[in-house]
Amino acid sequence: MNLWTLIIILIAFWGILYILFGRKEEEENEEGLAVDMFIIMWRTKKLLGFIDKIAQKYKRFWKVYGTVGIIVGFGGMVFVFYMLIRSALIAIRAKAQVAGVQLVIPGVTIPLWYGLIGLIVVMVVHELSHGVVARAEDLPLKSVGLVLFFVIPGAFVEPDEDELKKVPLIKRLRVYGAGSMANIVTALLALMLLNYALAPVLQHAGVEIVQFDPKGPAINYLHEGDIIIGINGEHIKTVEDFLNFMNTTKPGQLITLEVLRNGEKISVKIPLGENPNNPGKGYLGVYPSQHVVSTIGHEEIVLPLAFALYWIYILNLGIGLMNLFPLIPLDGGRILDETLKEFLPEKIAKPISFAFLGIGIILLAINLIPAIRNLIG
Repeated sequence: MNLWTLIIILIAFWGILYILFGRKEEEENEEGLAVDMFIIMWRTKKLLGFIDKIAQKYKRFWKVYGTVGIIVGFGGMVFVFYMLIRSALIAIRAKAQVAGVQLVIPGVTIPLWYGLIGLIVVMVVHELSHGVVARAEDLPLKSVGLVLFFVIPGAFVEPDEDELKKVPLIKRLRVYGAGSMANIVTALLALMLLNYALAPVLQHAGVEIVQFDPKGPAINYLHEGDIIIGINGEHIKTVEDFLNFMNTTKPGQLITLEVLRNGEKISVKIPLGENPNNPGKGYLGVYPSQHVVSTIGHEEIVLPLAFALYWIYILNLGIGLMNLFPLIPLDGGRILDETLKEFLPEKIAKPISFAFLGIGIILLAINLIPAIRNLIG
């Protein structure tokens, strides 16, 4: 099944679902299932008691946690803004060359299940944190629930927006900052588990081929899933080993790869092409991924757990920080907007908010254009 067929099936599914179960705006309830175009939402009040219990039992802790979240929020906002400006300047200077390098030195490919696990953890801890801090500040919650946006699952907590607007600024900022704070804490916990519990029992054991450049020579000799463990008699344990060796090669050079294929060791001779992004260097045309094994066995448990923790770390850190970008409706945008309105006259605060909105959209566009250009070209 190709991509366009899958998209057509998904659009047809959502269209039929909306025709059969889509509700009118006036029929909206606070609880139950709601179907809109490309969105399914399930709301309930049953979990509100659980959130309230956690919030009230450790009320002082959650207030301190929320205050730290404000500090992290402003710090993360500055960091993300700086990184986007920096990468935008690099993209402008290098233009298409940056994207070309990413095609040769493979980008990130998220395995479906690990990506879904990571996204679910991102949404749950983010929204739960918002809800717990809101209740610690004695702000009412309307409901909690689950959402499916097209094919992306998520969770949400609905605070009473009218009540939220009435409370002092610091309480609002605690609620807004709590979500990304939870993501960053979760990322750090996942990283600690990886480094101190799993890393000691994991061993680098070669480079796995996850994808090919159709224009590279390797596609005619190797298979996806092959594990490169040696080149010209040199052991290859890490992706760094692989890249370092390839930087010593020349176009037209014949290299001999030692490869594990379905558990069997084989030798494959391949004439190299020319690196399209580094003329004069040899080019294999593969997207390598680090292959690891467990030194204690039980790989069917250890490896999935390690990969899941890795993507929980990556997605929580990345999405948690990006959510602090000063752009409404992101939490960073709300933090900045509420702070500006509190301390500046509206005629000054509003233009500053619009300026950040415009700059934010421009920065995001500059950073996304090379990826989109590669995707369609």
